[in-house]
Amino acid sequence: MWFDPAAMKWKKGTKSRDVIDIRGASGGSSGRGGGGPQLPIPTGLIGKGGAAGVVIVLIVVAINVFGGGGGSGGGFDLPGALGIPGAAPGAENPQPLPPGEDPQADLKDFSTYVFEDTQGVWEKSFAASGDPYDTAKLVLYSGAVQTGGCGSATSAVGPFYCPADERVYLDLSFYEDMKRQLGASGDFAWAYVIAHEMGHHVQRMTGTSSEVDRLSRSDPGDANELSVRQELQADCYAGVWASTVFAEGDLEPGDLDEAFNAAEAVGDDRLQEQATGKVDPDSFTHGTSEQRRSWFERGYSSGDPADCDTFAAESL
Repeated sequence: MWFDPAAMKWKKGTKSRDVIDIRGASGGSSGRGGGGPQLPIPTGLIGKGGAAGVVIVLIVVAINVFGGGGGSGGGFDLPGALGIPGAAPGAENPQPLPPGEDPQADLKDFSTYVFEDTQGVWEKSFAASGDPYDTAKLVLYSGAVQTGGCGSATSAVGPFYCPADERVYLDLSFYEDMKRQLGASGDFAWAYVIAHEMGHHVQRMTGTSSEVDRLSRSDPGDANELSVRQELQADCYAGVWASTVFAEGDLEPGDLDEAFNAAEAVGDDRLQEQATGKVDPDSFTHGTSEQRRSWFERGYSSGDPADCDTFAAESL
C-alpha cells in the first residue's frame, strides 16, 4: 500500500458535505495514467533538455502546490497562462468512485479528515473573534478539472486554492509525486499541503488576498515580495493548525519532520537550483526553504494566527 493509514492518528470513514469527489466523472480514474480527460502538459514548458525539462515542469507543479494557484484572490486562468488547450470536467455533477473500486480510499479518507479538521480549527478561531467564516470546499479530481472562476487545470499544476469559488482542488495522485519527485514523503507532509491551501482560504476570508492583489496591481514592482509574504503567512497558518493536532495528542514521532521537509522542499531557492543550478532571489515568489520552514514552525510554536503577520515583519 502506497499510503500508510496507520501513521498519523486519524479517523477513517470521515464524511463531509464539503468534499466533492468527481474522480469518477467522464470515465476519470484515480491516477494520472488512467481514463478520463487528460490535458497535455504544454511542450513549451518541457523544453529540449530531457530530464532538465522534467525539472522545469516539476517547478511549475511545486509552485502551484504551495502557492495556492492564485492565492492573491484575483483568480487565474491556467489555459491562458500555460497554453493548455481543451476543456476539463467541472464539479457540478459529482461522480465519486465506488468505495470498493477506489485504490485511493485510505488517502481520500485521510485527506477528508485533515480538511475537515483544518476547517473546524478556523471556524472556531473566527467564531472566537466574532468574525464571519464561509465554509470552504474540497474538490477531489483526477487528470483535469474546471474550476468555478479560476479556469481549467490539469493535475500537473498540483493542489491549489481558487479564491473565486472558495475551493481547494486536489488530485490524490500527487501524493506519490511529492515523494518521488520532491522528496517530501509521509502523511503529515500531505497534511501540510492541505493545511497550506486552507491558509489561503483564511486569507480570502480576512481580506488579505484581495489587498495583496490590489497592491500588486497598483505597484507591480512589489508583486513578488507581496507574494512571498502571502505564501509564508499560509505556511504559518498551516503551523497553527498543526499545533492543535499536537495539543490533541494526534501527532506521531516524525510527523513534524515530514512537514518541515515538505516546506523546505518547495523553497524557491531549492527549486531554482535544481532546475538551473542558479538562484535568483529577485524572482522569488514563495520564499526560501529556510523561510518556509521557519514560518511554519512559528505558527506551530505559538498556535496563534496573530503571530503570522508576515506583512508587518521587517525581516522574513
